[in-house]
Amino acid sequence: MANVIKLRKGLDINLAGKAEEKKIQLKSNGKFAIVPDDFVGVTPKVVVKEGDKVRAGDALFVNKMCPDVKFASPVSGTVVEVVRGERRKVLSIRVNADAQQEQVDFGKKNVDVLDGKAVVEALLEAGLFGYIDQLPYAVSTTPDTTPKAIFVSALRDKPLAADFEFEVKGQEHDFQTGLTALSKIAKTYLGVGVHSSFENYRNVEVNVFDGPCPAGNVGVQVNHVSPVNKGEVVWTVEPTVVLFIGRLFNTGKLNLTRTVALAGSEVNAPAYVDMLVGEELSTLVSNSYDATHRVRIINGNVLTGKPTTKDGYLGAHTSEITIIPEGDDVDEFAGWIMPRFNQFSVNRSYFSWLFGKKRYALDARVKGGERHMIMSGEYDSVLPMDIYGEYLIKAIIAGDIDKMEQLGIYEVAPEDFALAEFVDSSKLELQRIVREGLNMLRKENA
Repeated sequence: MANVIKLRKGLDINLAGKAEEKKIQLKSNGKFAIVPDDFVGVTPKVVVKEGDKVRAGDALFVNKMCPDVKFASPVSGTVVEVVRGERRKVLSIRVNADAQQEQVDFGKKNVDVLDGKAVVEALLEAGLFGYIDQLPYAVSTTPDTTPKAIFVSALRDKPLAADFEFEVKGQEHDFQTGLTALSKIAKTYLGVGVHSSFENYRNVEVNVFDGPCPAGNVGVQVNHVSPVNKGEVVWTVEPTVVLFIGRLFNTGKLNLTRTVALAGSEVNAPAYVDMLVGEELSTLVSNSYDATHRVRIINGNVLTGKPTTKDGYLGAHTSEITIIPEGDDVDEFAGWIMPRFNQFSVNRSYFSWLFGKKRYALDARVKGGERHMIMSGEYDSVLPMDIYGEYLIKAIIAGDIDKMEQLGIYEVAPEDFALAEFVDSSKLELQRIVREGLNMLRKENA
């Protein structure tokens, strides 16, 4: 019987444009790019050059600080460009896919007879290990860390997030294989939602999280099951990455296919599509919205995703492409002072709260400028973790490392403050502040 953990703090934001549970078929244009910035904490060292031929599974770059951690090409083809920015920073490695795909065969393996060391070696060989993250610091992990536990959250509850229960249909065997492989490394916890079909998986401890968003955040789940203290490490694995791992052991091939939700109030027909990591987005979004509208295309969900364009590429950890109105062409009579029925408000500033679970078509406006931070308890109302969010943010801004440690920074990731950023009347970029705090701490402890 799974453990049930009830959470009361949080906020569910009902947005229009949720993806319908059907898949559309797309013909890829054959353009791919792997973006090193998708792997936080990794300093890339490119191991290919323009004109090189690569197979699906061949390394494109490695982690300079830990060269054993490779990052593989999702397709076979030709490396057409290594894009660099300021100070020669690697922005992306672009590959044009071959018509006939060729894959590296790493060999099928029976995970039931492998030990943790053999599992890690297999993931390193195939270029999959870098997809595993860790707490503290919320960065891509390295094989020299020893996790006390591994956490997988199969609950996606952010606004317009892709439903993993839909993605996993027909791939249950791969998911079980991936979970079994992780359980060989350390005790593995699987976090699921209420009425989930995931409670029967073996070799993991299943915890049911009953509450509003961000109950699906892996950081929230770690906080309630096995909090991270100074000197401890837990690994966190996204559920689609568990599928990648399962496919590797079951087939011997690297398959980086994700089921992506195309969602948002500007999308003509929100639905799901299978795409490879790094695939160019133009084939997906070009005809999916009214081109006369000013829109924000987001690589990810509306709370934690990054702005992109139709010429961007599917992120390594992205399970949704969201398109919402930009909002910079809106002209509202009397501004915020008007009584509103179509605008969402957390604190009942508008009359829209009378309409219950209505779906809203929100735009990308911030609606206000940055101002002084008010200690009002706003963050705590949407942060179901045993930390003082507002005091932690103040400690990070002040650069007080001792205070940050005392206030629980080892347990948090930037995404844990996404909802707090949404409700923040001070309009602070909380996720950026938390990331800077984690980077500061990581540098100090290096």
